[in-house]
Amino acid sequence: MLGTEGGGKLYRKIVQAIIADIAAGVYQVGARLPAERDLTERFQVSRPTIREAMIALEMKGMVEARKGSGVFVLASTSNDSEQELDIGAFEITEARRMLEGEVAAVAATEITEQQLLELRGLLGQMDQDDTVAAEDADRRFHIAIAEATGNAVIISAVTDFWDMRFRSPLAREVLAKAGSLGTETRMIEHGRILSALEARSPIDARNAMRDHLARVIDHLLDVTETEAVERARAATDQRRRALARRSV
Repeated sequence: MLGTEGGGKLYRKIVQAIIADIAAGVYQVGARLPAERDLTERFQVSRPTIREAMIALEMKGMVEARKGSGVFVLASTSNDSEQELDIGAFEITEARRMLEGEVAAVAATEITEQQLLELRGLLGQMDQDDTVAAEDADRRFHIAIAEATGNAVIISAVTDFWDMRFRSPLAREVLAKAGSLGTETRMIEHGRILSALEARSPIDARNAMRDHLARVIDHLLDVTETEAVERARAATDQRRRALARRSV
């Protein structure tokens, strides 16, 4: 057991524990790691934390996720032991869910008509095929809600959470696919947040924000089972090829 989810970067501790198990021969090269459910029970953490650890191990070239079969050991040591994976997407999104839910509740009592008008405009900008522009509008929407609180520390924290998504290699690996949540879903969920703010309802604003970010977490779980794992595997293969070229 690793303690509570609030202990910080729990996925790293799981990665270290599994690397130690592999080095000790508990799991041989070619062996299948325990099922996700078994790992959540062993380490007493959530599914997202286990999923983050598996992606980190795959990025290090130590395991391979085979769809429908499980996660298998590829190597007994990491080809990229010094890689700084930093904070993962699940950690960031769960922290955002806790913070931004309360931010929305406060904003509902403080927001001005001018700020609501700005949010309506940003919501409209999310409804476009240009994913970069839509993502930027999404970011500005959340920061604008923080700005409505009038609290500089809150504004800085929400902004930093968004920027952290791009500073962390592990977070980028997963969140690069988060846009596939879909424009329609994005519009509906942000529309609910805006409606709650327009109604000046702290309870509804908190729930709408938390529901939105919980949906993002659920989507990330789906993503890591399919597309993101494939990307991590491709990155690992590319590093192996580069190492092979250097050794020739």
